[in-house]
Amino acid sequence: MIELKTDREIEIIRGNGKILARALKLVKENIRPGTKTKELNRLAEDFITGEGAYPAFKGYRGFPSSICVSIDDEVVHGIPGDRVLEQGQIVSVDVGVLKDGYYADAARTYPVGEIPRESRRLVEVTREALKQAIDRVKEGRHLSDISHVIQSFVERNGFSVVRDLVGHGIGKKMHEEPQIPNFGEPGQGVVLKKGMVFAIEPMVNAGSWEIDTREDHWTIVTRDGSLSAHFEHTMAVTENGAEILTLDP
Repeated sequence: MIELKTDREIEIIRGNGKILARALKLVKENIRPGTKTKELNRLAEDFITGEGAYPAFKGYRGFPSSICVSIDDEVVHGIPGDRVLEQGQIVSVDVGVLKDGYYADAARTYPVGEIPRESRRLVEVTREALKQAIDRVKEGRHLSDISHVIQSFVERNGFSVVRDLVGHGIGKKMHEEPQIPNFGEPGQGVVLKKGMVFAIEPMVNAGSWEIDTREDHWTIVTRDGSLSAHFEHTMAVTENGAEILTLDP
């Protein structure tokens, strides 16, 4: 069942989204060659807890860190540690915030210094796919319209969308109904209504859409070793379309 959120509930999630966006901004400012991924984790955790919130990923289903840091062929759920960032890599950072009983969730992919042209294009296409998806959000449209525009845009640009992972509803739980695939036919399934809150998150691979899980049981990687990018916003359906609740400051 999809739970419609009240204006008060959306206000709480909006506040959490501001904390999350500022945490991501802090992480972005520290992404450079030579930085250890565990340092990014520490910075984000310290900032979030300093705002009276909790890093929502820490301990979630056993996840050992406060943020996910996924590099190059890692799609999502990378565990921060002693790995050092290197010039030319791309880094996907996924952050969750829990405060006052509600969650917010967002992700960005950042360059480490100067990156190759094709890496830059992958990042730009993934970011634009999220923007086009959000632009499709309007009461009365179908959830699959969001899925379709992501797939169509990504594939027109020569990349592929991950099919085994999805966006999701969010609120009192990190993952609620509905699921939001990044592929599909338009005009099907759930009709969008005011008060729906969900996280749209294109995960885009430079090669095949197929993925595997590493031996740590968390880190998802592209099966063919190609690069992957990830962008995500938590947003609410309003009478005027989508309101992004995790905008950058």
